[in-house]
Amino acid sequence: MESIVRTEGLSKKYGSKQNEFYAISNINMEVKQGEFVAIVGKSGSGKSTLLHLLGGLDRPTSGKVYLNGKDIYGMKEDDLAIYRRRKIGFIFQAFNLVSSINVWENMVLPLGLDGKQVDETYMKEIIETLGLESKIHSLPNTLSGGQQQRVAIGRALSTKPDVILADEPTGNLDTKTSDEVISLLKLSAKKYGQTIIMITHDEDIAQIADRRLVIEDGKVVRE
Repeated sequence: MESIVRTEGLSKKYGSKQNEFYAISNINMEVKQGEFVAIVGKSGSGKSTLLHLLGGLDRPTSGKVYLNGKDIYGMKEDDLAIYRRRKIGFIFQAFNLVSSINVWENMVLPLGLDGKQVDETYMKEIIETLGLESKIHSLPNTLSGGQQQRVAIGRALSTKPDVILADEPTGNLDTKTSDEVISLLKLSAKKYGQTIIMITHDEDIAQIADRRLVIEDGKVVRE
């Protein structure tokens, strides 16, 4: 399998002089096409910073991130925003759904922002996979937490991204719903050929991944 995400000497420093510290320090990692990788670490270990750097949401102090062989931080800001929207799907702990529009509109929102036509056959298949057929006209605040997270997964898949980055996607869910969401995420990613990089502090959830990276004090310490 080819590498889809690769980092070289990736570092992120905050503060200055006596107060400076590295949230991420000299990380070299590689993720293959189609892999499901869990990044595990305690709060403050640097895992969220790493995910944001992999997704082009923050700029590193030094080092490089390659997506499909392309140096994403070698791009201009506007080009990076477009590339990020088209190539990366994000799933956040807080769901980040737009409360004033329904489930269908939330799921296809990234396509509208990019001026793209909706592939209705593909979207209906995703909705069926996620078990949301009866909810497409509902507003987010009428859904359970698990259903809202399924909508967020559908939105992430809508653009047919190469990589899905999930930031503690089950953090606000109970154990049963968490297991369901992770299983659905893995099923849908396998079905549509996506690569998943997920951060979590939950070891049970991490066990479902193909591979685990353990991060401590901004460094990957073991697999």
